[in-house]
Amino acid sequence: MAAAAAFEVAGGGGGTLSDLYQSAKRALLRTRDGMERLERLECSSSSSSSSSGGGGGGGLESQELSSSIKRDIAQIQSLCVEMERLWRSIAAKSQRDLWKRKVEQVAEETESLKESLDKHFLRNQKRMMEANERAELLGRANGDSAHVLRIFDDEAQAMQSARNSARMLEESYATGVAILSKYSEQRDRLKKAQRKALDVLNTVGLSNSVLKLIEKRHRGDRWIKYAGMILTIVILFAFWRWTR
Repeated sequence: MAAAAAFEVAGGGGGTLSDLYQSAKRALLRTRDGMERLERLECSSSSSSSSSGGGGGGGLESQELSSSIKRDIAQIQSLCVEMERLWRSIAAKSQRDLWKRKVEQVAEETESLKESLDKHFLRNQKRMMEANERAELLGRANGDSAHVLRIFDDEAQAMQSARNSARMLEESYATGVAILSKYSEQRDRLKKAQRKALDVLNTVGLSNSVLKLIEKRHRGDRWIKYAGMILTIVILFAFWRWTR
């Protein structure tokens, strides 16, 4: 008798707790189906808009469907409020706990569907903002095409100037390397000539003063050679700084 009374508790709108629960379940089923259709429409609309830029009819259908889902969710929430009021008036604790779990399950599922719908609204709003931004950027690009071309020309000239400077620097480096290699060859020839001269002088038997004079002249030539090398490096560095 207590169980039967629990199912026959009447609400303010004239329906029993069981009737309200069945109405809420039917509305939940309808809302779930609507959300699945809405997600399919969203996927098809995204693919068609990315390929052809269209999708106006699908957008209108999506708006109507989302409005219908929103109304169903509001109806289910209203039914949950009424069912909560009714199950609290059940005398039997076991039946009260049973109906409490059922109503809470319906409320949780309704809240989940509401969150899914809110996310759909956010995604739709984000897509609209991105479309507006793309349209604005395209309009700005069409209006400023001459300015963009001028910027590209300036960058191309700057890159060409940088390439010319790099080529000049490479040529200067190659010239410096060639000069240093010639100095090295001259140094080797001077050493060979010195050895031959010393051999000749030793053979002839010249005095030590003559040998010292030759060595002194050789030291002078070596300092001249080093000064020339340093001067060449300084000139190359100054030319490199000038071309930067």
